[in-house]
Amino acid sequence: MENAQELIQRLNHSGKKLSKSHRRIAECIVTHYDKVVFMTASKLGEYVGVSESTVVRFAAALGYSGYPQLQKALQELIRHRLTASQRFEMTSDMDHAQVLNKVLKADIQNIRSTLDELDIDAFESAIEKILQARSIYVMGLRASAPIAEFFVHYLKFIFPNVRVVTSGMSDVFEQLARIGEGDLLIGISFPRYTARSIEAMEFARNRGASLIAITDGPLSPLHATADTCLMAKSDMSSFVDSFAAPLSLINALIVALGQRRRREVSEYFDSMEKIWEKYDVYLAKTGE
Repeated sequence: MENAQELIQRLNHSGKKLSKSHRRIAECIVTHYDKVVFMTASKLGEYVGVSESTVVRFAAALGYSGYPQLQKALQELIRHRLTASQRFEMTSDMDHAQVLNKVLKADIQNIRSTLDELDIDAFESAIEKILQARSIYVMGLRASAPIAEFFVHYLKFIFPNVRVVTSGMSDVFEQLARIGEGDLLIGISFPRYTARSIEAMEFARNRGASLIAITDGPLSPLHATADTCLMAKSDMSSFVDSFAAPLSLINALIVALGQRRRREVSEYFDSMEKIWEKYDVYLAKTGE
């Protein structure tokens, strides 16, 4: 995050002297960014001690069409820098009665934004890379580990050579030791990004593997590393990550891949149903 002086210099790009009110807003944003970036214009004005219209004019001075655009830019800029404590503090004053409504609406908005902004060409490119891969590695560390496990669970119904790469008995580099040309690594990471994820992506690239990233946006460090990047929103004003949109995106990948390998998947399920039935993996059908 730029310091207060740099932000003030940006506001002074036109040569006009920065007003005292705008200076106070700028310094407040830099000092308390973890709280400020999730405030409405009215709330920020009240927090700083200026009017809501002053906050709106401040956003315009930065070149934004309105305060929501400035707020969104600031959120993108600092979101991956927030500690778990800072993210938790964001919801400390949320009305308990509003939690269910706010969280579900945030997930709905994440899915809607992901759908609106998804690069269809990148989605199709990812499908082709997965179909052509000799071996498929899916990496998810820490909070992203359950997403990787979910993805691999269903990919194994479609492809014979799929591996999950995550924290466990062996280091990620040992799990990627045999990756090479013709193979594919799908890296999944969302704020706060893990350094190991980036290192593993670079390791796989150096070994000649293709790379797909599933992450939250162009500011993600995975974006620059991957050959193909699929972006899903994970915004959540709390210490918990919102994975509704990433999971929806992965569901779409699985369905699309299943359609492209319809015959193979059908044959696999026919054989698996016999195994599941023989060993009572699932409850018997009603009436049996």
